[in-house]
Formats: sequence, C-alpha cells, structure tokens
Amino acid sequence: ERPYRCGQCGKRFPSSSRLLLHQRSHTEEKPFHCPDCGKGFKYNSNLTTHRRIHAGERPYDHTGEKPYECGECGKSFSWSSSLIFHRRIHTGEKPYECGECGMSFRQSSSLIAHKRTHTGERPYECGECGKRFQTSSVLRLHQWTHRKERPYKCPKCARSFQCISHLRLHQRKHTGERPYKCGECEKSFHTGSALLAHQRTHTGERPYRCADCGVGFMRNSALVLHRRSHTGEKPYECPECGKRFRRSSAVLVHQRVHTGESPFSCADCGKSFKQKSSLTTHRRIHTG
Repeated sequence: ERPYRCGQCGKRFPSSSRLLLHQRSHTEEKPFHCPDCGKGFKYNSNLTTHRRIHAGERPYDHTGEKPYECGECGKSFSWSSSLIFHRRIHTGEKPYECGECGMSFRQSSSLIAHKRTHTGERPYECGECGKRFQTSSVLRLHQWTHRKERPYKCPKCARSFQCISHLRLHQRKHTGERPYKCGECEKSFHTGSALLAHQRTHTGERPYRCADCGVGFMRNSALVLHRRSHTGEKPYECPECGKRFRRSSAVLVHQRVHTGESPFSCADCGKSFKQKSSLTTHRRIHTG
C-alpha cells in the first residue's frame, strides 16, 4: 500500500518520510551541507558519498579518474548518476514531464527550471548588477560578463575563455569530436544541447517565446539575444574602447579593429579578412 501521494507528479509512497524525501526532487532544497567545502545536497546519503572525496576514499573528482563509461559513445564519468543522465541522450528517455505544456526532460532539475518559464519566477540574483535569473547556471554564466580575465587558453588557436568548460567545448572543433548523433538524420554534434536544438528542426518545436512580442525560438540562447532588442541591453564591453555589444562574439570581431588581426585568408590570392563573412563575399570574385 502506498497512501502518500506527491502533489507535483502523482507518484505514491509507503510512508510520509519517503514522500518528504521525494518532494526535494521538485524543489531546490538542499538541507545537508558538507562541513569541508559547504556544498549542499538533497539527501544525507549523497552527502555521505560526497564526503569520501575529502576523505580520499573515492577521490574521482580529485584525481580526474572517470570509471563509469558510456557503452554507446565511450564518454566517461566520475559518478554513476552522471552516466545514467548521460545515457538518456542516446535513448531519448525524458521521464520528467511539465504539466503545463507537456514538454519532457531528462532530469528533474531541468523540469524545475523549465516551470519557471511559466511562472516567471527568477530566484537567482546577480550581486553585481541586481539582474535576476531563472536558474543558477544562467546566473553563473551572466556573472562572467562582469569579469575581464580569460585565463583558459586554447593551445591550438590561442582563443581564450572565462571558464574551463567553455574551453573543453571549443576544443572539440579542433579534434572533430561529435559524440551526439541525431536519430532522424544521423547528423552529429559537439554538444548535447546542440543536438537538442537541432532535433527541433525536425519537430518544428519552438518552446522559447518572447513575452513582449510572442516570437518563438528553438533555443533559449536565441530568445535571450532577441529580448535584448526590446531592452537595449548590451552586456559585453570592449576593454580597449568601452564600446558595448549584445553578443560576446561581436566583441571578439570588434577587437580585431584594435589588434589588426585578420584570421580569415583567401586560398586563391592570400588576402586576409577580419570576418569570415567578408572572406565569403570576397571569394565570389574568384568563383564568378
């Protein structure tokens, strides 16, 4: 008998304590904190597992050891739970469904974050400028706009990044690694998010809608950029002259005015250009 029912998803449990534990999967509550590093956890069992990192009993995060390998693509993980989530990219399994619009997600945390697009809730505030965000990850990305340094440099092309995860994604462009494959057309992608966005070209789904004009987008990043056309926000500043831009990529292109860098060269005549689009236009001279 399972008399205790979750009001969020309808799942039933044999005891009120089990229901209480389950309900944390729908919230951001993390009552168990590590005394060594302060990291919070939803369950005491997760904290116990985590503390082995500090004790040296299971130092996977510490040493970089990744013993859990995906049988589909060979990618490895430090934690078995990370492998479980990753496998859903290959299987397409999305067990967490939104009751408002029917969208499904691979992780409960993604569903929680998605529900805020319906409620408008923005619980994460930037301490620098007061801007609020729906998820902690988007807040962290935003906080990089207040920083100037880019300490992580690519050894192949000298591009630099503000966080190491961006560098790792960028390096796949050099290695050609595309571990995420579309089941519809076999096209492969560098990241899982790129695959998800691509799959919407098959379904026509545009889940991200502008609250101001109603235009829909396949990617949340496209919506964020679009909304700046309404707000006038230009968060990316050139450190040389102070000119501001809506896109970080626009700053990179603009900075070539100061550096004189022209990285795009014509294979026919050797002439160089600051932008790839300029090279494309130029090459028509040779092709007719």
